[in-house]
Amino acid sequence: MKRIIVITLILIAATAYITVKYFENLNTSGMHAGNITRTIPDNAALVFEFANEKSFYDIFTNNTLIGSLIGEQKLSDLDTVRKVLFNNLMLDQLFNGSNIFVSVHPLHTDDAELLLTAAASKDFDITQFDRLAKLQKTGFVITPLKIGEKKGYTIYFTSLKKRFYIINKVENIFSASFSKELLYQSAAYKSDKDKQAFLLLPDQQNSNSLANLYVNYEQLNPLFNQLFKNSTSDLFKSFRLLPALAALNLNYKTDALMFNGFTNVIHNKPASYLNLFTAQQPVVNELKGIFPSTTAYAMNMAVSDPKKFTADLSEFHNKAGLKAEKDQLFQKIKAETGINLNTEFNNLLSSEFAVITTRYQEKMAIIMVKDGSKLRPFMINISGMITDDTGQFNYNKLPFFLLGDAFNSFRRPYFRIIDNYLILANTSKELESYNDTYFNRKFLNKTDQYLRFDNLVAERSNVAFFINFKNAQPILKAELKSDYYDAYKNNALSWKNYYAASYQFTAADKNFYTNFCMLQNAPDSAGVKKIVEKLQ
Repeated sequence: MKRIIVITLILIAATAYITVKYFENLNTSGMHAGNITRTIPDNAALVFEFANEKSFYDIFTNNTLIGSLIGEQKLSDLDTVRKVLFNNLMLDQLFNGSNIFVSVHPLHTDDAELLLTAAASKDFDITQFDRLAKLQKTGFVITPLKIGEKKGYTIYFTSLKKRFYIINKVENIFSASFSKELLYQSAAYKSDKDKQAFLLLPDQQNSNSLANLYVNYEQLNPLFNQLFKNSTSDLFKSFRLLPALAALNLNYKTDALMFNGFTNVIHNKPASYLNLFTAQQPVVNELKGIFPSTTAYAMNMAVSDPKKFTADLSEFHNKAGLKAEKDQLFQKIKAETGINLNTEFNNLLSSEFAVITTRYQEKMAIIMVKDGSKLRPFMINISGMITDDTGQFNYNKLPFFLLGDAFNSFRRPYFRIIDNYLILANTSKELESYNDTYFNRKFLNKTDQYLRFDNLVAERSNVAFFINFKNAQPILKAELKSDYYDAYKNNALSWKNYYAASYQFTAADKNFYTNFCMLQNAPDSAGVKKIVEKLQ
């Protein structure tokens, strides 16, 4: 499988790793994670840390959840490296019991690759590779590799017909990859002592954690650009623009991947739209209860203090150099309608608002207001009405200036007020469709799969990203590069085996407590099991 959405590869060990036996064998190999991560090139978007222990591999080869994540080919490649190379008696102590860091890096070759980094045991002698190279019928061919002053080796696996590269980065820290370009990049990398590329857990917490996921949000855009045809894809765009670092712990569930931890916003960098939500308190998420059953992906936002949010948004726009344009727009509305729209709207704004993309690539916004009947006259006065209930805004970019970046795709939208919800869409037909959804209760939460998923996510948050993989498939087909979509669609082991995923931010001390959840489809995995069994 051609590296299907490589973010998942970081998670390959997650569900296989946790067993009761693990708790009996916790060691302190994670005590010096900072020394290792400083050797990883800082263009990595994601780093997954796990312990290289037998219990991991025992379940790894039998767990269909993992197979669905990485795909048949990747599963086979990694299994070959483990069994053929590192299980060799001359190397079995190389990383035994060590924590391994798997990082994802975008490359100039319009692709993304994995880098494995780990500290070898103190007694390991690198010349073991030279001795191993002299042996016959090992299943691989080893040749020396020199990158500057760094000593390494190229290992050609005869069964895979692929080369695997490994170098001694510094002292007893090694890096390895199937990508020669990435290994050269790693060899040349020198960390900036004044720059923090990854947020790490405290040493004691790290040594007792099951597995960790580190995220550098600013590097997600380059990674997405490798996967998608168009760099302007709006799929979780706000999420990808956040200047922040995250450190998350794994929580194990047999049919789901779940991580939680903290996202620390880098406050000395230009703020993004999501920074505004750090100043709020957590809010119970209710708006998702009226998402249409056709929802492909959505961004749900919640604020405890709407007036503070709109004031902060206004200051955010001012700093972005948009004050003159915004003032001109609202002055024009006041002159032509007599309405101070900014003030009236802010007074009626309630605690939640969301932007939804459906499987038909329709976009709509649902905005909770305190009293829909009081908002209605203002909306009618700034719009051209096409029916008694539906109108189109007469002014451009209003949703953007009223609610921020997430609403940038609604230039002069159509609107409809249903109960205490302001619904926006780019066509009147989309509004009619949602009207039918609302009054006939065709909501996402009416399905058993969604209820299973919703039981796993946090009840309160300030920003929540959601994707339903089945509904998103037409959009992925249109936006993913062909190789990645083909792998997604046609491989028995792929993300299509998952129902949905969510990533939630909950404000905490000007940063975010963070939850990630990804739920596998309901059981019916006989075909997946057969493929995994072939690899055992």
